[in-house]
Amino acid sequence: MRTRSVPASSDVPAPQVLREYALIADGERGALIGPHGDVAWLCAPRWESGAVFNALMGGPGQYAITPHGRYVWGGFYENGSLIWRSRWTTEDGIVECREALAFPADPHRVILLRRLHAVEGQARVTARLSPAADFGEARPHRPRRGDDGTWSARSGSLWWRWTGAPDARPVRQGLRADGLHAELTLHGGESHDLVLELSDRRLAERCDADTLWSATEDAWAQAVPSLDATLAPADARHAYTVLRGLTSESGGMVAAATTSLPERAEAGRNYDYRYVWIRDQCYAGHAVAATGPHRLFDDAVRFVAARLHQDGPRMAPAYTTAGDPVPDQRELRLPGYPGGGRRVGKWVNRQFQLDAFGEALLLFAAAHRYGRLDADGWRAAEIAARTVARRRHDKDAGVWELDDRHWTHSRLICAAGLRALADAAPAHRRSSDWRRLADTMLSEAAATSLHPSGRWQRSPCDPSLDAALLIPPLRGALAADDPRTTRTLRAYTTELTHDHYAYRFRHDQRPLAEAEGAFLLCGHLMALAEHQQGRQDEALRWFERNRAACGPPGLFSEEYDIGQRQLRGNLPQAFVHALMLETAATLAKPPVQAGRSARDG
Repeated sequence: MRTRSVPASSDVPAPQVLREYALIADGERGALIGPHGDVAWLCAPRWESGAVFNALMGGPGQYAITPHGRYVWGGFYENGSLIWRSRWTTEDGIVECREALAFPADPHRVILLRRLHAVEGQARVTARLSPAADFGEARPHRPRRGDDGTWSARSGSLWWRWTGAPDARPVRQGLRADGLHAELTLHGGESHDLVLELSDRRLAERCDADTLWSATEDAWAQAVPSLDATLAPADARHAYTVLRGLTSESGGMVAAATTSLPERAEAGRNYDYRYVWIRDQCYAGHAVAATGPHRLFDDAVRFVAARLHQDGPRMAPAYTTAGDPVPDQRELRLPGYPGGGRRVGKWVNRQFQLDAFGEALLLFAAAHRYGRLDADGWRAAEIAARTVARRRHDKDAGVWELDDRHWTHSRLICAAGLRALADAAPAHRRSSDWRRLADTMLSEAAATSLHPSGRWQRSPCDPSLDAALLIPPLRGALAADDPRTTRTLRAYTTELTHDHYAYRFRHDQRPLAEAEGAFLLCGHLMALAEHQQGRQDEALRWFERNRAACGPPGLFSEEYDIGQRQLRGNLPQAFVHALMLETAATLAKPPVQAGRSARDG
């Protein structure tokens, strides 16, 4: 291997369509890797921290390892891990870059591992590094080369160290960031390691690359179960792996790694998803429970229980992974992703979402069935049940975080949670109370929110349909053969689906696909609903259609633009991976028509 310094270049890879980005993550933070070897996004040291590499949103920080000349891109994950291999076929041969965040994670120090390998022929690549902490607003320091050939500096509150390019040349990148550029040449069969460390504390003695790679490989091998009993084991395992990568040691799972990516290009709806939504955490717990009581299930129970103990009936819809409040929304001084915004933080901490308490009850009921709900968990379940009893008549923002109403889904999912907890622990002293309250809430919903056609409607004042109304029968609020279940499913299929793509609700009179992208979570709900009805062939059609709505790295976003076949929204969207996992597990089993019969309510 040969290195030499290269002249300055202001070339930063342009943003790509979302389907071409891969995720590497360690639970405490994650990076998006683009097809040109660019780390387009990385917040450090934690998910909610400012970004150090900002190219995705037009910011100044970058870390790219790019082949010379003309090339075509590909890549793949090593099985059961978030170790990504970028692969380029160049005019001279084939070169790979093996990429990962060192795993298990250090909450204070990010270690980004990159191992170049000349698979065939000679490999010539350019390496560019210019950390720019806090979305590029932090003051940079000029990097210095140590006697051992490592480069180090500070960027704002972060210390960084780069090993593997001793002959790199410091270069000024614009007005705010000092960078390093180097050119590397590898001959056929050669490999070369580059290790970047970023920390909010002074960096300790560095580890060698081989030790870090070995520990990372071992940790991923232990973290991800085989999931061979699911319908699509490889995809199910990949979904679990993504969820593990998004889950902190606190147990909290962020909704996505990014902020402000457009849910529809130029539509203006884009938010910061680098936080833990209680509802999404419960969805992930349900999904993992369908495959067995693996670690991510225990993580979900632990995090949700801790938030209920912490805030009780005032539990917020979302938190940081440390359990702190989500900061208020603000605008960044960046261009943003094309068609998107530039927001960080969120006003969600001012909302009340009743359905989150029902989802928590469902999660705790599953934990008890597996024998994994301890005394603290039971106390949290009782807090959630008391909150439902006390606040069931309050208006809430609902599953889609819209205006405050008496959303039908919120009430029905709370009834499902109460019933599930009572059924899981019939000997509990409050079991009969929970069952009576569930009956009351179901009766109240039927009195106020049943459409004249016999199906459920969104709220007492809104007669339209909503995909969320498919969920309560799946969770046992009422039976699969209840006329309200079958009529809602039939009406939803007719009005809010097309070609096995599903939508949340109708915004206006425009065709569905013009108002928003197909909602992949809703497509998997349709698969589960058809399976519950015993229509396995139709369930499989829904499953196959929606699990294919991803890019080469197999990552899902919230929405899918069926016209352009592009991903829309923050990436990767955890609840879509969760529902894909649950569907893969559930469709491999006979349907269970859980819930109450029609004559019961």
